[in-house]
Amino acid sequence: MSNAQVPARRRSVLISGASIAGPALAFWLDRYGFAVTVVERAPTIRTGGYPIDVRGTAIDVVERMGLLPQIRAAHVDSRAMIFVDSEGGIIGNVPIYEAIGSDTGRDVELPRGTLTTLIYDATRNGSIDYRFDDTIETLHDDGEGVDIGFASGRQERYDIVIGADGLHSHTRRLVFGPEEPFNHSLGFCFNLFSMPNDRGLSHCGIVHAEPGRTAAIWAVQDSPEVFGFFAFATNETPLSASRDAEEQIRRTRAAFAGMGWEVPHMLDAMAKADDLYFDSVSQIRMPCWSKGRVALVGDAAFAPSFRSGQGTSLALVAAFVLAGELAMHDDPGDAFAAYEELVRPFAEANQALAIDKAGSFFLPRTEEDIEVRDRMLAAIAKNGTAGVFDDARQAVYSAIHLPDYAMISL
Repeated sequence: MSNAQVPARRRSVLISGASIAGPALAFWLDRYGFAVTVVERAPTIRTGGYPIDVRGTAIDVVERMGLLPQIRAAHVDSRAMIFVDSEGGIIGNVPIYEAIGSDTGRDVELPRGTLTTLIYDATRNGSIDYRFDDTIETLHDDGEGVDIGFASGRQERYDIVIGADGLHSHTRRLVFGPEEPFNHSLGFCFNLFSMPNDRGLSHCGIVHAEPGRTAAIWAVQDSPEVFGFFAFATNETPLSASRDAEEQIRRTRAAFAGMGWEVPHMLDAMAKADDLYFDSVSQIRMPCWSKGRVALVGDAAFAPSFRSGQGTSLALVAAFVLAGELAMHDDPGDAFAAYEELVRPFAEANQALAIDKAGSFFLPRTEEDIEVRDRMLAAIAKNGTAGVFDDARQAVYSAIHLPDYAMISL
């Protein structure tokens, strides 16, 4: 490492993406004296959205950001996931935080848009330059800096560029090539959308599953709207899910044809929803997260998929480390290497959570998976959750030691 001193000239950093990883990285880089620009394709930050979790070491990160009280105040306090048969009869239920291994006294679940807004509000009144409705169109790294051509026509040069633009990262494609070699399917596609809370659900989810297809309704607190969720098994390539909404609606209707419970009503609601989100259930696995003066963070580098429950927490932790290492090193290549050395084992351990036995509990692919799930639910009804789920998940959520970057002098 260098002497932990930011160079006299303010190094310029362009961050592509204003979801969670991008603004979190901007927060720390601004603290360390960098000149930060964030470019985002959307016209503004995305508010609303489904609940996400902040767990383990990520709690330490948001505490260092000074945001922990606000994040705790937004905790949605989900209570149970109820499993039903095709007639709506209850098979069993499970306390959701125990099932996913959360520390109920420490970890937080909150709406995605709330977290995004909190981080954005903590950064937008400073010297960080947010540019919405624009995106990187061309990128040329000459070793001394990176020339960027924006879709808006602007041409600018930066010392460092960071791609924080998600699972289907455009920055990654420009620097590392097509997505296909890095996108590893976990064998499902999913849809998520809002629908009226006609059942008066509160603080819970209801799930009906058959082999290879799962339908669920999730209520965030006492909201007048709930989230509908469909997931179906597929052997198609991950990118086949991320194209046309009408085609995805057609595929989903075909996949869930003849399914009972609330599924016909949910399919109609899906087709009418103005916030339908769909994609493959997949992970990004790359041999290296940086090249020259360009690096990736968050889902762009190591998307763990929602089956891990750790996408948000990974993004927060990685942004903290990446910013600290950039401040500690004059050479961005050295900073990127240190960042990857620290974060990669943590990211890979959390990616592995997506394929543990809890994954088939929530998204059963076979009749055997259904039978195992029902036996687990019977055991929970009789003896509680002790010994049913893997208690090692909590250790994975905290399996990284955060360096103390407080010694950095500005």
